[in-house]
Amino acid sequence: MSVSANEENKIFNEAYSGNIEFVKSQVEKNKNLVTTPDSNGRHLLHWAALSGKIELVQYLLDQGSPVNHPDDIGMTPLILSASAGKVQVCHLLISKGANVNGKNDEGHSALQYAASKGWNDIVKMLLINHADINVADKRGATPLHRAASQGKTAVVKILLDFGNQLQIDAKDIYGNTALHLSCEENRLEEAKLLVTHGAKLDVQNRDKMTPLDLAPPPLARLLKELA
Repeated sequence: MSVSANEENKIFNEAYSGNIEFVKSQVEKNKNLVTTPDSNGRHLLHWAALSGKIELVQYLLDQGSPVNHPDDIGMTPLILSASAGKVQVCHLLISKGANVNGKNDEGHSALQYAASKGWNDIVKMLLINHADINVADKRGATPLHRAASQGKTAVVKILLDFGNQLQIDAKDIYGNTALHLSCEENRLEEAKLLVTHGAKLDVQNRDKMTPLDLAPPPLARLLKELA
């Protein structure tokens, strides 16, 4: 049974809205809809994951929707739900075998998105389920780089709690550590946390600049005292 373009768009829109009754009614008529991609390579599960409607996600998984299917830019349902802050959906997808270390085409993982956006519970969940704490995107940025540069203090604390695994002085492709970025952005709390947990003040980036070189003078003085 084929569907028109308008019908196709409608079911994906309804999945994004979390309309489980409509989606069920259509899937019961045509089971192939569960694995039919839209123009962006997304299944109904991708849109349901974004909706946050746990019952709809469960239904689609029960109907055989593949949990790790990437869209046309490599976004999986877990990456999308982590980015959108949908805690329950993330938990369900992980319980059904979602790859916690999957990356999109830019190298961004679920953990990187959650760290960037300050979704603390999702960050913890992913780490507990063995997400790579040092996962790097195409620019070499790790979750710690993202959280430290964007002022996500709680996320930085969570990442530091996993300190036996964390590479605190990991460099991106520009040679910057998380401390470089927090200093450059004048993120006082993040910089203090990093230094008190052992981040080095004398690491040079590609431009031969240390974190102290990038920090405003008041922050630089404070960090010297803490080191």
